[in-house]
Amino acid sequence: MGEERGRLQRGGGVGLLTEPPSKRNWSLQTQTVLENSVPRGSTSEAPSFSSTRSSRLLVLQKTSARHTLVPKPTKLNGLPYQGKFNYTVYPITFPTESAAEWKKLFKPCASQRLFLPLILKDVDSLLYVDTDILFLRPVDDIWSFLKKFNSTQIAAMAPEHEEPRIGWYNRFARHPYYGITGINSGVMLMNMTRIRRKYFKNDMTTARLQWGEILMPLLKKYKLNITWGDQDLLNIMFFHNPESLFVFPCQWNYRPDHCIYGSNCKEAEEKGIFILHGNRGVYHDDKQPTFRAIYEAIKKYSFGDDLVNFLLQPLELELQKTMHTYCGRIYKVFIKQLTKSIRDIYDRRSKGS
Repeated sequence: MGEERGRLQRGGGVGLLTEPPSKRNWSLQTQTVLENSVPRGSTSEAPSFSSTRSSRLLVLQKTSARHTLVPKPTKLNGLPYQGKFNYTVYPITFPTESAAEWKKLFKPCASQRLFLPLILKDVDSLLYVDTDILFLRPVDDIWSFLKKFNSTQIAAMAPEHEEPRIGWYNRFARHPYYGITGINSGVMLMNMTRIRRKYFKNDMTTARLQWGEILMPLLKKYKLNITWGDQDLLNIMFFHNPESLFVFPCQWNYRPDHCIYGSNCKEAEEKGIFILHGNRGVYHDDKQPTFRAIYEAIKKYSFGDDLVNFLLQPLELELQKTMHTYCGRIYKVFIKQLTKSIRDIYDRRSKGS
């Protein structure tokens, strides 16, 4: 990863499309870029060493500018990642009559996720992740949840909290939300075909509304009561349509709240963290040094270097320095799955696959 970085104008976005088992399914990652460049070792690069299939990059931009966002092919010559990157640029698109309102909701690229079923009409299934995401196991693996959907489920997300006593929605929300503690949309798996076909129950009319019909009425009704933008709207939708949501375990969307007051994600304790979500900027400040240590280790890692000597071992040494924090006390949870992922990579290489 190291020096292989691109540049993007302020206010743009970058996305990752990873080819899943079916060629009609894609995985999407978007971000709003606050600085004039994608940070070195940014999380949009993270899946590159933990994916077993080729990736397509989808770039979402507010501007018409075009910049190189991924390493040039020559940078990858001779490395096992060669040929794994391709990208396409898309402008951020909102309905013309309400574009100004949607652009002001939280962050433009995050709000854009609500319209992906309407924009990407030929895409059957899609994985959206925020860019403060690090994959500690192959990104491909999360697609297996699609096979676990029952006939009514259209999307999958993790709970916002495991522990209600520190929950945000159940203590502060001024609108309906899913379940006991709400849901977090930073990792969202979508069956786009089902989303487009479904008629949603709602509290605005006795008639059920389709996805494209319900978004603007929801925003108009709740815009003065929502804090987290599109995530709040998704919570409202699934509050009224709980049968439509598949809830996956917390280790697929592991955030600081899972450890800052003591460990409360049992699945991560048992099997490790699969997807690390560094929300609230914890990769870039000193509030949660365990999360920052993971980010910094991946940021410093360069394509082609030995994953054990130049990633895993230096990371473990840095994590040991964070044991004065609650998250640091369980630092082995943070590297349990990463260790397995690296071992699997070397096993595949030794077998020539």
